[in-house]
Amino acid sequence: MAPALSALLCLGLSVGLRTQVQAGTLPKPTIWAEPGSVVLWGSPVTIWCWGTLWAQEFRLDKEGSPVLWDRQKPLEPRDKARFSIQHMGQDHAGSYRCYYSTPTGWSEPSDPLELVVTGLYGKPSLSALPNPVVTSGGSVTLQCGSRQGFNIFLLTKEGEDKSSWTLAGQRSPDGWTQALFPIGPVTPGHGWRFRCYGFYRHTPRVWSAPSDPLELLVSGLSGKPSLLTPQGPVVTSGQNLTLQCRSDVSYARFVLSKEGQDLPQRPAQRPQEGHSQADFPLGPVGTVHGGRYRCYGGHGLSSEWSAPSEPLELLVAGEEPAGRLRDRPSLSVRPGPSVAPGETVTLLCQSGERTDTFLLSKEGAAHRPLRLRSQDQAGQYQAEFSLSPVTSAHGGTYRCYRSLSTNPYLLSQPSEPLALVVSGLTWYLSVLIGVSVTFVLLLLVLLFLFLRHRGQDRHRKLGAADPGPEDRDPQSSSSPATGAQDQAIYAAVSDTHSEVGLQLDHRAATSEAPQDVTYAQLNHSIVRRGTAAPPSPPSGEPPAEPSEYAALAVR
Repeated sequence: MAPALSALLCLGLSVGLRTQVQAGTLPKPTIWAEPGSVVLWGSPVTIWCWGTLWAQEFRLDKEGSPVLWDRQKPLEPRDKARFSIQHMGQDHAGSYRCYYSTPTGWSEPSDPLELVVTGLYGKPSLSALPNPVVTSGGSVTLQCGSRQGFNIFLLTKEGEDKSSWTLAGQRSPDGWTQALFPIGPVTPGHGWRFRCYGFYRHTPRVWSAPSDPLELLVSGLSGKPSLLTPQGPVVTSGQNLTLQCRSDVSYARFVLSKEGQDLPQRPAQRPQEGHSQADFPLGPVGTVHGGRYRCYGGHGLSSEWSAPSEPLELLVAGEEPAGRLRDRPSLSVRPGPSVAPGETVTLLCQSGERTDTFLLSKEGAAHRPLRLRSQDQAGQYQAEFSLSPVTSAHGGTYRCYRSLSTNPYLLSQPSEPLALVVSGLTWYLSVLIGVSVTFVLLLLVLLFLFLRHRGQDRHRKLGAADPGPEDRDPQSSSSPATGAQDQAIYAAVSDTHSEVGLQLDHRAATSEAPQDVTYAQLNHSIVRRGTAAPPSPPSGEPPAEPSEYAALAVR
């Protein structure tokens, strides 16, 4: 059965092929390249041509070539042929077609295969404007540029949904050419990895080396991490540097971004439950490390990332490539390195070389250095940093640096250190002490007034408890003459208050028991002061008790 079935199939194919040839519809072959049609210079590549059964020969033509490029016998089962290029060069770049022959004639040529060679020119740069992190649904501009004067730039998107865009380059006066590719809307769930190439219009299949890959990050709404550096914002050239991205959210991975350039991702470490972090060692610091950094956190393999961290500006101190920052600035202080709180201090940074900006840094401070544009004073560049009013927090060691506007993240070597000493209490502590003392004095005054008022009230209550003359002798109050006499007696007794009181105090101090003051003694005292004698007690009534008059005199 098997040999018979094979014979029938072959017969059917032969009849079908003969019918197609008689009708003039011999199918055109298919052409492709492995590993791809974009080949690195010097690498091997294979071109395949696939036709139909019983092809006797395959041929390969290159557009623009006056002679046949290559011919090959078919491989079993006699339906395809292989054309090999061992070392891809500029001459191999071009447009290729293949076709095959049968006993009845030649097929139509295949569709063209564009074979491109890359790597003959340096790679361009690819960056995202303003940065490679895009909010879901947003857009971004990709900038591909080079100083080699390319006429055309090509942007390719990698992944399952491959695509490419071509734009003419725009040339600037300094020789830089670039093309701006708008990309969007950017959504999570798709790969957003790009490369770009540059080439010249007269050789459209000879490209530069590919740019470094750029991956767009789709930013979500989850909590943003923190980006830290233990060395502080200013690092010295050659110093080992590690940036740490940390979050209270349990992210599975972190990524670090620098001014439109993404760096390798790092898996998250979990020092304790609910926290995650990743360390990004950058190695010995060089001029290329200066810039503005952010980091992001991601969950699993999702293409969505967290909100960005606050930016970290990394400043590299040392000689820049052209040597224009070789000169160290000088740092001085007015009125002196030792000041009292509340005063105004001016730190003066100077240099004899051209300087666009001066930076003042305090040792151990985590915040960014202070920046001031330099002022040209008769060829001397300088900037004055004013600290007012000075507090104890301003004390410490200061250094200043120079920088140029062409690269604000590269600094000169630091000036000699300057120690600022702040002595004494700070002005706000002095004010606080003054306010506190005033408050305590006010409380004491209020307390004194309160006690004095309370003593007066108690004295009035004791006086109201003693019975007056009218209470002791209700009958005498009915006589006007008697009332006038009583008033005169009260006045005379009041005038002698001090003298009688002193006599009573003396007697009380010199005798073991108090002695009663008799009516006659009191009367004698009053007469001696020139006052009319009190009337005699009415007839028939006993004399008043001496103690009553004594109490009246004392009062």
